[in-house]
Amino acid sequence: MGVRGARRWVPWIERLRQTSFGPVVAGREGCPVPEDVFDAWVAKHYADLWPHLFEPDVVEPAVSFLADFAGGGRALELGIGTGRLGLPLSRRGVPVAGIELSTAMVDQLQSQPGSAAIDVTIGDLSKARVEGAFNLVYLVRNTIMNLTSQDDQVECFLNAARHLSQGGFFVVENVVPPWQRLPPGESIVPFDVSPGHLGFDEIDVATQRSWSHHYWFLDGETRTFSAPFRYVWPAELDLMARVAGLVLHARFSDWDRAPFTATSRSHVSVWQQPT
Repeated sequence: MGVRGARRWVPWIERLRQTSFGPVVAGREGCPVPEDVFDAWVAKHYADLWPHLFEPDVVEPAVSFLADFAGGGRALELGIGTGRLGLPLSRRGVPVAGIELSTAMVDQLQSQPGSAAIDVTIGDLSKARVEGAFNLVYLVRNTIMNLTSQDDQVECFLNAARHLSQGGFFVVENVVPPWQRLPPGESIVPFDVSPGHLGFDEIDVATQRSWSHHYWFLDGETRTFSAPFRYVWPAELDLMARVAGLVLHARFSDWDRAPFTATSRSHVSVWQQPT
């Protein structure tokens, strides 16, 4: 995208800032964060807003991957949300617990069949504790980036390590920062332009922070959504894991275990608690 192309997005960004779901408040390290990002409307329509995440060819490989690393033991999902993966993993016979900040997302999870088998703790995924030890702790779909400072991302790794049994695994699915697609001096990367959704990231390369902006056209109305994130590189995650006493076990491009390469746009990384 050239300079003229990037500039076309500026009015959209300003409208989103003015009409996003909740009031904007100062967050950690001065990063603005919405007061309630995943509110009741987002939670209720989550499967409508991101329908591709619920398709069997997306869910089933992820659940199979996680079940393998759970190894018949307990699993803890950080940011369990509406139970997109936690519920089918539980149906596989894996005992699942979760940590989730949004009560609205938990309400949606608990309205679904099989949810009684999953214990959910309301709290910050970088700090909240759950009783017992787990063979597997996992965090999917870029949720590590919801923690908008490096310190909080490190705390998340430390929290995961505290929950792991000896030899247990911490699995993270995350995007590779899309900065090869960003020409020098520009800050806008569109990631979806379709009849029902317009989405783009506004990126500050110097701080690794971004705002993810969305326009949805759903049921005859337009809804807007903006949320802050902090991009994090795979090598940076490896250092966070070392701080937490974990070692890299494997890294793939996807849940089907395709090799991770220089052109991979995302990764599924596995770290292990030494025995």
